[in-house]
Amino acid sequence: MTARTPVLGASDKLTFLLSLIPYLMDHDNVTVTEAAGHFGVPPERVRDAVRLIAVSGIPGETHQYLDGDLFDIHWDEFEDNDRIALTHLVAIDDSPRFSAREAAALIAGLQYLSSLPENADRDAVASLMAKLTRGASATPTQLAVSSPDSDAAMTVIQASGRDGVQVEFDYLNARGENEHRFVDPLRLESVDSDWYLRGWCHLRQAPRTFRLDRMSDLRATTEPVGSHDAGLVLSDTLFQASDEDLSVVIELPSSALALLADYAPDRATTPVGGDRVRTTLRVAHYHGLKRLVGGLAGLVTVVEPAEARQVVAEWAAAGAARYDEPTGRA
Repeated sequence: MTARTPVLGASDKLTFLLSLIPYLMDHDNVTVTEAAGHFGVPPERVRDAVRLIAVSGIPGETHQYLDGDLFDIHWDEFEDNDRIALTHLVAIDDSPRFSAREAAALIAGLQYLSSLPENADRDAVASLMAKLTRGASATPTQLAVSSPDSDAAMTVIQASGRDGVQVEFDYLNARGENEHRFVDPLRLESVDSDWYLRGWCHLRQAPRTFRLDRMSDLRATTEPVGSHDAGLVLSDTLFQASDEDLSVVIELPSSALALLADYAPDRATTPVGGDRVRTTLRVAHYHGLKRLVGGLAGLVTVVEPAEARQVVAEWAAAGAARYDEPTGRA
């Protein structure tokens, strides 16, 4: 018996046509064989679709198909060399495009993702960046995003997670104390430019969060992770409260509350006039307020306790004093 070529319905032909046109737009000049190999179809099906593209388009204001209302191809290349090159596009070019700034921002984000160990050498990321560049309304600004400083640490942690073994490292905590930790790695997360390891700390016998740039002498061990992590559920917030945390009362605009969601679990507030509210934070140490207040400069006021106010005031005064120091210039 002779095998029959399946008869395609109108919807199948249209689906293939709508897939083929973007492919041809992304590849300026391809052979029929290359296109057929990409879609996994016989070459003759590609040729039929190309001939259909050449009589497709959108009628103009007169509701008739005039010159410029249809797609067109390089016919000599197609008939003599079996190559496909679109020479005229209709309708598709009228679709909304990213501005140059929007495309540049997206490309910068993709560059950052491709620099991470788990996304290194990803052809899909490179292809998407190329499409954004071609599809923008203007040429995007050329940006270069540096690799995160924590690449080496993330590589060790990810390998340990795959192998199911603990990591050990020396850790400088928020109190300025060095401790040696053994941790079952569970998750890597980022907040702005900082990367964090979330895992089960064997010293504290509880889930803990560690900043990668505070680790030193990080290495994988041969000790397997505990059996707890099968039933361990990490919270949605990056920082978890503990019984050892300290309470601090602050005032800030209500619009800024969302920025402190990880530090104020219950989000209870008291209006104090205007748009400002008062709420209570949970911090591991008063020195941790320095980074928080510095990130919201001019918005946060530490109310109590007095020790917390003093820590932040002394830190701010020390920073301001540096501006009064002589620069050494004549």
